[in-house]
Amino acid sequence: MPGNDSFANCCEAGELAVRPGWLGAGGAKPSGTPRPPWVAPVLATVLIVTTAVDVVGNLLVILSVLTNRKLRNTGNLFLVSLALADLVVALYPYPLILVAIFHDGWALGEVHCKASAFVMGLSVIGSVFNITAIAINRYCFICHSVAYHRIYRRWHTPLYLCLVWLLTLVALVPNFFVGSLEYDPRIYSCTFIQTASAQYTAAVVVIHFLLPIAIVSFCYLRIWVLVLRARRKAKLESQLGLRRSHMRSFLTMFVVFVIFAICWAPLNCIGLAVSINPEEMAPQVPEGLFVTSYFLAYFNSCLNAIVYGLLNQNFRREYKRILSVLWNPQGCFQDASKGSHVEGPHGSALPVDNAQQVIQADTL
Repeated sequence: MPGNDSFANCCEAGELAVRPGWLGAGGAKPSGTPRPPWVAPVLATVLIVTTAVDVVGNLLVILSVLTNRKLRNTGNLFLVSLALADLVVALYPYPLILVAIFHDGWALGEVHCKASAFVMGLSVIGSVFNITAIAINRYCFICHSVAYHRIYRRWHTPLYLCLVWLLTLVALVPNFFVGSLEYDPRIYSCTFIQTASAQYTAAVVVIHFLLPIAIVSFCYLRIWVLVLRARRKAKLESQLGLRRSHMRSFLTMFVVFVIFAICWAPLNCIGLAVSINPEEMAPQVPEGLFVTSYFLAYFNSCLNAIVYGLLNQNFRREYKRILSVLWNPQGCFQDASKGSHVEGPHGSALPVDNAQQVIQADTL
């Protein structure tokens, strides 16, 4: 892979540039002055909390869809794909970043550096493309309801998901030719280096962020216009065929999109500014702003599952059921051995055959 000269400015120790990816490269600020002692503990704490919530929350999302028949539908398959994109960073890159923080530099070698940066990119771009696919799915369901079931037939959805991840892989390939996956000591991470290529950085911001945001904004704007028109005519259900659960699902995914845009906008704005003139703009970006923007983007990976639990009662109910089973598996097995009743939403006993009907199927 080609060398990355951008690190000469951020890894200097005296007169010598420290090669990224090696122990000792991450302990200094670009100016060579030491960081305040509280920075590393704060970043480590943020990352530990993010990782824990990410793993638990996204596993709950995946288990909720896989174990409940009423939640296994087209919209929720995209949700599982998004949860996997968020989960993968908590299982590999985040623990390696924590090791780099504790060692005050990268001590795991070039292979793990490149691999963790690749997985990080896989998660980020996969999340963007999945959110875009979800918005298109919602747009078709609400604005083109007649054609929806023809577009999203049962066997079509796996093909769409494969296309999402294929596009994600294709989007990552240029990194290996540009040499943009390197260790950045400011954030203790092996990641995409914005100063590796001005043209490629601009393309990444436009194609991987601005264009998907534009598509998602168009889809949700069209949905909002249609819904507001129907509400003014007091014919929401008759005109659109929407239930309250559908509207809750739409609002849930709209909030997911807004939070994603907020968390990733600062980093992409910095990238766009740097791409204009890397040599002049990169040194002017305050390190505190750069680090905060990165860790805000990292934090986004744990938020989606929380949003589902707060805004979607079906997922919230399924979370409680899964956690209760994990907390008291013995009681669950005893109830199953009786083979007659499970608890309803208000604590009433329900026949086992009707238990799944408690949770209504949201489209998302």
